[in-house]
Amino acid sequence: MNTHEHESAPDRLGEYLIGKKIGAGGMGSVYLATNIHTDQQVAIKILPGALAREPGFVERFHREIEALKKMHNQYVIEFYDSGVENDIYYYVMEYVEGETLTNRLRREKRIDWKTVVNISIQICSALKASHDAGIIHRDLKPSNLILKDDDTVKLADFGVAQLFATEKLTVTGGIIGTAEYMSPEQAEGKRVTRQSDLYSLGAVMYVMLTGRPPFSGKTMLAIIQKQMYGQFDKPGRYVDDLPIWLEEIVCKLLEKDPQKRFPDAYVLSRRLQEVLNKYEMSTSDDTYALSGTGDPSVTPTLVQSASEPQAGAGTLMQGLMRAQLESESTGSKLSQIFDNTYFLLGMLAILIAGGYFWFQERELTPQEMFSQGRQILQQPENPEWYTARDKFLLPLLDTDPERWEEDVQPLLERIKVYEIRSRAGMTAKRRSRTGPQNEAQRFMLLSQHYLETGNLAQAEVILTALVDILNENPNDTDNTKQDEMRDLARQMLNELQNDSSRTAERFIMLTQSMANADALVNEKKFDEAARVWKALIVLYEHDQAEVARDMVRKARQKLETLPELKQAAQTETDSQKENTNND
Repeated sequence: MNTHEHESAPDRLGEYLIGKKIGAGGMGSVYLATNIHTDQQVAIKILPGALAREPGFVERFHREIEALKKMHNQYVIEFYDSGVENDIYYYVMEYVEGETLTNRLRREKRIDWKTVVNISIQICSALKASHDAGIIHRDLKPSNLILKDDDTVKLADFGVAQLFATEKLTVTGGIIGTAEYMSPEQAEGKRVTRQSDLYSLGAVMYVMLTGRPPFSGKTMLAIIQKQMYGQFDKPGRYVDDLPIWLEEIVCKLLEKDPQKRFPDAYVLSRRLQEVLNKYEMSTSDDTYALSGTGDPSVTPTLVQSASEPQAGAGTLMQGLMRAQLESESTGSKLSQIFDNTYFLLGMLAILIAGGYFWFQERELTPQEMFSQGRQILQQPENPEWYTARDKFLLPLLDTDPERWEEDVQPLLERIKVYEIRSRAGMTAKRRSRTGPQNEAQRFMLLSQHYLETGNLAQAEVILTALVDILNENPNDTDNTKQDEMRDLARQMLNELQNDSSRTAERFIMLTQSMANADALVNEKKFDEAARVWKALIVLYEHDQAEVARDMVRKARQKLETLPELKQAAQTETDSQKENTNND
């Protein structure tokens, strides 16, 4: 077996023989493999050794596995098995014979709108299963969608998915994803929701319909800026036969404000199905609108089609109005009572009062209390966090500490840090009004800046030194404030050292970019790949982390071999031309 081709992948893992490489991403490479007992072909994802040695990546790999285990949907890649062998972490999943949506678009440029709707409805089903399991995909894009010959879709790669239940993942933020399909809130590093995945689906629908993403640019930063502030061309500009209903759906999905998008994938799927229904009705020669009485003796009213003369519109409206008046005049006594305005207002008041007292009197279950508290903490820092602590979290510990200690204590630690930060003037709101009040606060603000910009090593150096100096140099004039500063520095240091997911998140863009550069080489886009490698060297050449050093070394090696790759590609092209001429 050619080990160079497989980039140090082993010949066998567990009961699986490793074959050719079929994909790569930010969290590892995917290979075709065969079960030695059943001869079943599977896909196996392997976490590279360099990533496995970095804090956080193994944890993220296990979370991806847990995410797939929760997925039970015909449009999501099925999980089979996982393991670790000779320090190599891997998991096994369904192998789907087909092509990625990326390859389909590369070949066909655009996809007809009816097929787009059918594909999108399937993706909605996959996203609903993911969201119902508490998982946001975060990286929905054409290369993560596999199409079979019959246009059945399979959603793959939950490598950068965020689990709602994992607090550390939701609070660390960070820009993870693919710029062309990334929601504005994700581009800003804000908390993502299920509407963020719907935005990505809108961008995927846009590129299927038009052959181009809604926003593009020469650099990732340029695209992100457009995602946050730019305006896209409506897809109807590029597609002549696009129904207005479908265009409205795509534009709604691409709203900057998540609240203006559809609430969830299920509602979206219903709207997409309505597009097909409306189109069929609008193009049918005999389209009927039933009266809704359920009486088979009632003749349905013919709805005039667009091809018929407009003269019948007045007659149609007259018939509808007459039917409505007759219905009102012959209504039952009960219907007349319910048509009384005062009666309806009285019933509304009773319902409101009853609902109010029901909600007031009903005692929340422990799980509801925990959910309420955690939901408040998903908001940016604000005094409402204290309400979450006092009303929901502390009562849980008082009633059943053994059950809730593990879940509640990390949340209380976050509130404690916020409380100390508030007293020390370290919250964003207070920082914007005043500068640092003393040297200790100045260094705290500096460490906070390094944390927010991803320079974790420098933040750790400052916090460690600050804890030491505040321990050794007591200030008798302001002992309380100094203690608060020391406690805050210690809390931030502990959170940084224990939060391995920050480290993993930090290098996702690096590993994804390397995979993207390899894909560009396969497409013979050598200059574009070279720009990616050079950019990664500039960004990470001074980073001391092993994964960064390894990737920078690989980028330099690839740049050195680039002339040979170009020459080989040119030789192959010349040979193909010569064979064509000979034929």
